[in-house]
Amino acid sequence: MSSTATMRRSTSVRMLWLLISLAVVAVLSLLSVAFGVRVVTVDELVSALSGTGDGVAEAAIQQRIPRTVLALLVGAALAVSGTAMQAVTRNPIADPGILGVTHGASLAVVIGIAFVGITHPYAYMGFAIVGAAAAAVFVYTVGSLGRGGATPLKLALAGAATTAAFGSLISAIMLPRVDLLQNYQSWQIGGVGGASWEKISMLAPVLAVGALICLFSARGMNSLALGDDLAAGLGENVARTRLVSALGAVILAGAATAIAGPIGFVGLVIPHFCRLLVGTDHRWLVPFAAVTGAALLVGADVLGRVIARPEEIEVGIVAAIVGAPFFIWIVRRQRVRELS
Repeated sequence: MSSTATMRRSTSVRMLWLLISLAVVAVLSLLSVAFGVRVVTVDELVSALSGTGDGVAEAAIQQRIPRTVLALLVGAALAVSGTAMQAVTRNPIADPGILGVTHGASLAVVIGIAFVGITHPYAYMGFAIVGAAAAAVFVYTVGSLGRGGATPLKLALAGAATTAAFGSLISAIMLPRVDLLQNYQSWQIGGVGGASWEKISMLAPVLAVGALICLFSARGMNSLALGDDLAAGLGENVARTRLVSALGAVILAGAATAIAGPIGFVGLVIPHFCRLLVGTDHRWLVPFAAVTGAALLVGADVLGRVIARPEEIEVGIVAAIVGAPFFIWIVRRQRVRELS
């Protein structure tokens, strides 16, 4: 079989998986609108959308639709951010949470709340993006020290240490401020329960900028995967590509964290899952990660509402329950590779 035929078949398979993922997103979105304290039937959903439904069902639907949209946006943002971070660092266990980027955004938001008195969503996002960028630079700098440069192990250790330090600073700032502590604790868990169209309208353009940066950097991410020397030999500006890709990842992680709180493991799990289905070409991997990440977070939100009815488990907790075993599996798999 010729290479052209192989390429066409590969593209067909990727398109098939993409269509399947979009179908899964559509189904999960409908389930997200339907399930909650009160289950909404298909007839009630159609009646509410047409403006002829009863008040209770319509109110439930009007509350759940923005929540579903926010979960889609945040899941896609975190997945693409994790994909870019793994490409930039060539670290299979990189994600905004593990590298300390999420906690950098959280610390910046806490500083803004406690000392500046920020309340506007744009202010939250601005502080979060700056904090995420500062954390990313700090972790990469520390992880690059010593022999061998920024190895995956050193980056993971630097990220873990930074996460612990930032977590302690956050506690030190918030614990004396009882008036702010309750709101912070609910935000810290990570969730999409406070969704509104106003928040979504402010978040979406910022996420679009970050996603476009990552998408346009996809070809450069492919070069980075070959190693800096080989990428440079192929004419790639390694420093610029790494900086631009990291910028897109930081914007996505910071903005998503500012609105939904620190949600971990989405950026870790999704890139690995997507590589199994569509390969390692980031021109496919980035958009596929966005769709699959959206599906994961919406599914986690639905699961958290179903298993704890009439209460709910925040999506950040469900994502951690799903992601932690996967993280252990990745670490063990990487260790086996290094020993073999």
